[in-house]
Amino acid sequence: QVQLQESGPGLVKPSQSVSLTCNVSGGSITTAYTYWAWIRQPQGKGPEWIAHMFANGDTYYNPSLRSRASLSRDTTKNQFALRLSTVTPEDTAVYYCARTDNMLLVDTWGQGTQVTVSS
Repeated sequence: QVQLQESGPGLVKPSQSVSLTCNVSGGSITTAYTYWAWIRQPQGKGPEWIAHMFANGDTYYNPSLRSRASLSRDTTKNQFALRLSTVTPEDTAVYYCARTDNMLLVDTWGQGTQVTVSS
């Protein structure tokens, strides 16, 4: 059974960058036809797709965040990561990592990690 666990700094100052890591267990991030995503949800608002990575390492970014988001992965640790630069209070949200099927339907969620942007 695949499990995902996010980790991150929690509190970030405006204009700084935030890096989040998703540790995956019970399955490999390089398994064919799997996709690994970052999704966020601000309090009181709907979820927003940030980006996803294919099993071969190719990436897709939400056009609204493309200039500030960057995905990476460490296959030796079975982890993938999100870096979001130049954050503002509007980036405050719970950030989730997730696995999707090849239709980009989420089948496994991490528990989420709160990121708060505040001075």
